[in-house]
Amino acid sequence: MAGWWPALSRAARRHPWPTNVLLYGSLFSAGDALQQRLQGGEADWRQTRRVATLVVTFHANFNYVWLGLLERALPGRAPRAVLAKLLWDQVVGAPIAVSAFYTGMSILQEKDDIFLDLKQKFWNTYLLTNFSLVPVQWRTAYTGVCGFLWAIFVCFSQQSGDGTLKSAFTIFRTKWTSAIEGSPEK
Repeated sequence: MAGWWPALSRAARRHPWPTNVLLYGSLFSAGDALQQRLQGGEADWRQTRRVATLVVTFHANFNYVWLGLLERALPGRAPRAVLAKLLWDQVVGAPIAVSAFYTGMSILQEKDDIFLDLKQKFWNTYLLTNFSLVPVQWRTAYTGVCGFLWAIFVCFSQQSGDGTLKSAFTIFRTKWTSAIEGSPEK
């Protein structure tokens, strides 16, 4: 078991693109599965497959290329470079990623209005990312970890919420409280 980290590090150095895409896709898909579990319902593996399909075919690749472009255009970890990357990511990258998620999921779910979720939830799901502490070769994987947490939220939002953290916390708190109140006392 101790040998998995060196093997993963070697893979990331030798084959950074597929390694990062697979890590990102795995983490994002796991985020969808976890948010379903947190809601207390049955696992919808078709939904998780749709998320995995979208993430591996678009999101992970987009993030890998996008982060590489940002690093080439704005190299380094100096505060000015980090701030510029953050700004560009939030002004250009994040809107593309959020729009592609809502629209792509609507297409895969065969919804009549593929832009409805995007119109209703886009502004509520717009967040920030930090580039300053993560080495270049791990940035896509790092965004995959962030994507895992983000996937829990955005998949919940797409399926049940309104795109706000408040709605996610309210539903999870209600389900948690119900589970605690319904459990037998010791």
